[in-house]
Amino acid sequence: MSHLASTEDSAQGTEWWTLSAVCTGVFMLLLDITIVNVALPDIQQQLHADLSGLQWVIDAYALSLAALLLTAGSLADLFGRRLLFVIGTIVFTIGSAACGAAQNITFLQLSRAFQGIGGAAMFATALALLASAYRGRERGIAFGAFGATTGVAVAIGPVLGGLLTSGLSWRWIFFVNIPICAVALGITVARVKESQDPKAGRPDWFGFVSFSLALGALVYGLIEAGRPAIGWGSARVIACMIAAVVLLIVFVVGELRQRQPMFDLGLLRKPTFCGGLVAAFGVSSSVFSLLTYLVIYVQDVLGYSAVATGVRFLFLSGASFVAAAIAGRLTERVPTKLLIGPGFLILSLGLFLLLGIDAQSTWKHLIPGMIVCGLGVGMINPPLASTAVGVVTPDRSGMASGVNSTFRQVGIATGIAALGSIFATRISDGISGRLAGSQASPYAGKVAEGVTGGQLKAVVGRVPAAAREKVSAAAVDSFTSALDHIILIAAVIALIAGLASLVLIRQRDFVAESGPAQGA
Repeated sequence: MSHLASTEDSAQGTEWWTLSAVCTGVFMLLLDITIVNVALPDIQQQLHADLSGLQWVIDAYALSLAALLLTAGSLADLFGRRLLFVIGTIVFTIGSAACGAAQNITFLQLSRAFQGIGGAAMFATALALLASAYRGRERGIAFGAFGATTGVAVAIGPVLGGLLTSGLSWRWIFFVNIPICAVALGITVARVKESQDPKAGRPDWFGFVSFSLALGALVYGLIEAGRPAIGWGSARVIACMIAAVVLLIVFVVGELRQRQPMFDLGLLRKPTFCGGLVAAFGVSSSVFSLLTYLVIYVQDVLGYSAVATGVRFLFLSGASFVAAAIAGRLTERVPTKLLIGPGFLILSLGLFLLLGIDAQSTWKHLIPGMIVCGLGVGMINPPLASTAVGVVTPDRSGMASGVNSTFRQVGIATGIAALGSIFATRISDGISGRLAGSQASPYAGKVAEGVTGGQLKAVVGRVPAAAREKVSAAAVDSFTSALDHIILIAAVIALIAGLASLVLIRQRDFVAESGPAQGA
């Protein structure tokens, strides 16, 4: 009897070590995203990047994550989830060191893509490790802790990023990952049990290549469309969009014909699984994509330092942390749709409250909207984690979590690219229109390029003194008007995602032993 009790205690201890390792690793990944946003203006100044260069700093990471997540999930099911998590942690550490050492924007973008390879292995296995370690009520607690971890990372990321960027250098936002990686790696190697799918087949390399090329063509086309010298009607952009559509069709057809596809399209027959994908894409393509441009606004237009910006974004991240902690506990007893759906409606309301930014606005205008947005995000994240794997049996959790995480990253990549292109186009058109017919009109093109590149004050300073006031007013008016426009788009995306979640997510679709709210 004592031997049996000892074995049970040991198993239980291993479960909680698994939770610790997964939460530490994911904490680092999410921290990296929120830290990078605050540091973007400093990166732009030191590495002489334009807006598209900054977009690629984020999208290079998101693209490699999105492209590799499904394949990483398949590899994890085949060779072992712990093994892939360890490999991913090592690759992510090397990528972080390379990012911190970057001397130009191209090397930073390539290093971010390499970081994303490691991140893909970690993201694809995180929820699968938890799903294989926990059952029943304890699984709900574990997913709640996982959701609370995302809240903590979001909460401290802007402030820590600001402190590191202002106090040391933007390079330390990447170097700080190294000790956190070491902790996650040590726990995983020493304490986490291996798990895999005994029925797993070979990775779907055809699907990986076709999906990667489709997503890459789409994001490249969206970003290029925002360049003033190219535009939405250029042959390059149109060719990219056509290529993306064709490659996506090739991917779908290939997945339907594969015996063991990396994305089993049969999962789409479950409305709840589709609802989870819509929610994952919606939260990333709305508020998380918008954060990049809000940070540029606070630093470049309002003139705050990185640390001051981080402190002001605590209204959003702090509210998200509190709401995530509460939602994490509620996932055990409240139906998932009643957290995710209302969470999106609250998020949409918060984004609508951000509207109305103009040249006279101060940062205080953002406070109500940021608080409400934070509450919405905090309600969405914890139950979304359980929805990712709750509708499949544990042996298929690798693929399910990989697909859900892929849609998160696709949302980030396409959201930042699309919002950024619309943002840049609106600024360029606005400046041209406001300066038309004035003595400052010859400077419209260069001013628009400088403003979209995050160099508002610098480009205005290079304009002759006689035209400076007119150019400055046109630049600020155009910037705030463009920002208001993409805020509205983000709010509509969140609203649509909320309504879709309420319709699609059904409690009866959850697998009996893993439903996050079985008693509800």
